[in-house]
Amino acid sequence: MADELFYNRALETLDRGSLKLHQDARLRQLLGEIAGNQFYAAKFREAGISAQEIKTTDDLCALSFTSKSELVEEQLAHPPFGRLATYPLSRYPYFHQTSGTTGRPLKWLDTRESWDCWTRCWGYVYRGAGVAEDDTVFCAFSFGPYMSHWAAISGAWHIGATAISGGGMNSEQRLRMILDNQCTVLACTPTYALHLAEAARALGIDLRSGPVRVSIHAGEPGASLANVRRSIEGAWGSTCFDHAGATEAGAWAFACQRAPGAMHLNEAEFIFEVIDSRTGEQMEEGRRGELVITNLDRAGMPVLRYRTGDLVEMTSAACGCGRTFARINGGVLGRADDMLIVRGVNLYPAAIDDLMHSLPHIAEYEVNITRVAGMDDLLFRIEAVETGNFAEVAQLAKAAFRREFNIRVSIEEAAPGSLPRYEFKARRYKRTTLET
Repeated sequence: MADELFYNRALETLDRGSLKLHQDARLRQLLGEIAGNQFYAAKFREAGISAQEIKTTDDLCALSFTSKSELVEEQLAHPPFGRLATYPLSRYPYFHQTSGTTGRPLKWLDTRESWDCWTRCWGYVYRGAGVAEDDTVFCAFSFGPYMSHWAAISGAWHIGATAISGGGMNSEQRLRMILDNQCTVLACTPTYALHLAEAARALGIDLRSGPVRVSIHAGEPGASLANVRRSIEGAWGSTCFDHAGATEAGAWAFACQRAPGAMHLNEAEFIFEVIDSRTGEQMEEGRRGELVITNLDRAGMPVLRYRTGDLVEMTSAACGCGRTFARINGGVLGRADDMLIVRGVNLYPAAIDDLMHSLPHIAEYEVNITRVAGMDDLLFRIEAVETGNFAEVAQLAKAAFRREFNIRVSIEEAAPGSLPRYEFKARRYKRTTLET
């Protein structure tokens, strides 16, 4: 294993007490900077406190949570950007928006200073994965208005690596670009990495003998899941790393070379809480709950106590890489609002995806969900890698769901190439009916 790389070794290895003091100081600086932010000024008034009363991270609990729906409603009420910007519009050269996969897209602005924060956060992502100045990063994205694509490019430049945009290309062109330019790092969603591998097989390209040694993934849970990670690494002959971020918060977590299947929380740039999604109460370390984020250096459009909807299990136990940042085991485990109830068993799509990637001969799948009497029935449409062996694939899948989750699912064959392949976030789950 290569020597562990750090973006900021001094911060990443601070003892926990000193790290909290660092966060407290950064938080006070941020709150002083955003005094003119109308959105948060209103939230402080509603809480009956002033921003100056918040001295430490522990004091933040006096402020109510911020939700995504709240931000969307703010932009609807005060278009186009709501009262979320701290400064005059002339200070914001950067515009991005969310994908809108769970509703209306959020528009987000960044100042030059806020953009510097984004590139720093990506510095942690790249260094955690062992990416250095002599690497060439290929970003397999279409480069719409989505933050992660542009931040990945800027972050690569920031650490001195070469960056190549995959915008405006199909999968074959991207594969040729990777090979022709000896790209050593691939950045894309886990789903698209597997689709590129499928396309390579059809073209007779052996990716395992190719130049890519590291792949970095985000946009959906997967790269921290053992079976998904194994599938990607097996197809590419590379080492797979997860990271997590959000347009409205920042790139808040990254994987290291010593602990596959976990991600470090970037506590140099963010404050993290884990709460019970139903009650809002703080969860004990190691218990599953919803992640809440406060960013410390995007004063132009900050989020304080932002409910991400992401389910995690956080630990501050020591990591073999030497970092003292807390970690989330298994990465993002699911979304608080996408749980399925199948015959009384609670399931998250991430767990289903991990199981499906443990099975052989599956090229792609889609799930049709029918809710009956408050519970979900699942019908899987599966493309087999090879025609003629679908009965075996279906039998293996049914047995796996009975063994792992003690549920029965229905399996249906999909014609080769009939299911969509996803470049951005996969949308495999379709609700066909809703019955009560």
